[in-house]
Amino acid sequence: MLTNAPRGTKDILPGQVEAWLWLENKIRTLCKVYGYEEIRTPTFEHTELFQRGIGEGTDVVDKEMYTFTDRGDRSITLRPENTASVVRAYLQNKLYANAGLVKLFYIGSMFRYDRPQAGRLREFHQFGVEALGEKNPAVDAEIILLAWEFLKSLGLSDLKLKINTVGCPACRPIYKKKLTEYFSENVDELCGDCRRRLEKNPLRILDCKVDGLKEFMEDAPKIETCLCDDCREHFNAVKKFLTAAGVDFEVDSRLVRGLDYYTKTAFEIQYPLLGAQSAVAGGGRYDGLIKEIGGDDTPAVGFAAGLERILLALELQRLLPEQNKKIAAFIVASGAEAETYAFKLLTDLRRENISAAMDFAKKSMKAQMKAAAKSGAKFALIIGEDEIASSTVTVKNLETSAQVKVPLQEVSKEII
Repeated sequence: MLTNAPRGTKDILPGQVEAWLWLENKIRTLCKVYGYEEIRTPTFEHTELFQRGIGEGTDVVDKEMYTFTDRGDRSITLRPENTASVVRAYLQNKLYANAGLVKLFYIGSMFRYDRPQAGRLREFHQFGVEALGEKNPAVDAEIILLAWEFLKSLGLSDLKLKINTVGCPACRPIYKKKLTEYFSENVDELCGDCRRRLEKNPLRILDCKVDGLKEFMEDAPKIETCLCDDCREHFNAVKKFLTAAGVDFEVDSRLVRGLDYYTKTAFEIQYPLLGAQSAVAGGGRYDGLIKEIGGDDTPAVGFAAGLERILLALELQRLLPEQNKKIAAFIVASGAEAETYAFKLLTDLRRENISAAMDFAKKSMKAQMKAAAKSGAKFALIIGEDEIASSTVTVKNLETSAQVKVPLQEVSKEII
């Protein structure tokens, strides 16, 4: 039906938008404190960017992307995530030229063809940060801390931080081989998706929502036994920095995230009260992505947070701010000449950044006074023949019923 939005999308209506704006303001304030600058990338990119960046064989690329051919016979994809786009912008615009460490954040819509459910839509919104150009594990800790402090600043409690290392190109192949051997012995226990993952990407089996609950998963090989010295030292340093910052965390050896570009650090912040969709933020290090997309070998780390899930969590804990929809004044006018007089006053008040409204339906004075009371305005500004003749306005305080006649030029002073 033309009157229904496409499945998996949602209108953000007046009364809801205010919560989004409040949340976005929190994001921009915190990112400024941490020294991250905002970037805005296109909503769609060349499909190959995500195929190479996210990795073929991942659920995102194989099942969830909105891909189409444009009129120039080019394959285009609505962005399913924004890290690959930020890296493309970093390279195309030579953001690396003037600084070793480039710190960026974004807020925007992402698109994945998935089964819609609470907190998970086909068009969804993410806040994310990316730190490009530095391999120091302190940057990993800063990224994790920024995500943690953001969620805590909203008042959310019962958050859980889980971290892991997924190794690097030097040690991960060893781990993949061990996983392949182990899961091959249990192939009859695997779901259909994981049987396909077994050949392409056995790490993804670890965070399968179906097989993850099965008994054989408990004995799957742990990556700690395969780490190279560099990855082990890096992970130990990240844990050390987080401990120094006073952040509690849990090491989860089955946390691998869903994107191929992660190396070394991976993390996720969960809000268990959301149930199965409890992850509200997550990310990690992706040292190979910039080179994969066409740049030099450059270290990077980042995270993304789902705004729908965060707002759902805030609603569950009754943490969303109360909305103030009240206006300062409602203008009540009687007659055509008064209507013109009222419209000028309305314009003058708004030019002074005073919220004001008036009736455009030419209702009776009694009906307009009811509308003024219903609007939540503190003052009714009444204009009739007497007011026009004397260039005045009758100002009625709707909370006390007191009223006074003031010169037209002084109305704004009376109602501030």
